[in-house]
Amino acid sequence: MQVGLFAIHVVVGLVIAAHGSQKLFGLFGGHGPEGTGRFMESLGLRPGRRMAVAAGMNELLGGLLLATGLFVPGAAALIGATFLVAARTVHAGKGPWNSDGGWEYPLVLSTVALGLAFNGAGTWSLDHAIGWDVSGLWWGVGATAVAVIGGAAVLIGARLSAAPHPPRGTAGPAADAR
Repeated sequence: MQVGLFAIHVVVGLVIAAHGSQKLFGLFGGHGPEGTGRFMESLGLRPGRRMAVAAGMNELLGGLLLATGLFVPGAAALIGATFLVAARTVHAGKGPWNSDGGWEYPLVLSTVALGLAFNGAGTWSLDHAIGWDVSGLWWGVGATAVAVIGGAAVLIGARLSAAPHPPRGTAGPAADAR
């Protein structure tokens, strides 16, 4: 059982960290913060470069934490929030299957990360090595709640930034009614 948990948290963590490296450094065929930022702008995530760096940092840090088994609920929250935004933007409206650009892949990776927040990364993890007991029902519920709230905040912020704003120096529609 410990070998299986070790394989899961290491492999999934490193894959997610590699995604972050694509966004932050242009590694593994990625486009770095500038190219990823332009793509995020096209999705309505503004400012695009800042969103690219934030997503890349979440993926890199969350992935490395998950891979090492260190503070797994925190790693899961970072990963879950980032992939919730990805599922609702990049993969939205494309159905479930990854082959069609759907949300299957971010769903699986975030579910694995959040599942580990409930169960822990096992005895072959840094959490266990330093004596941290950061797993169980409430750690998993907390990580999931933080992921949903964080992802929702980004999506709401993107929607608000896309809304038309009155020109500076005006009071908006109410001023026109006077």
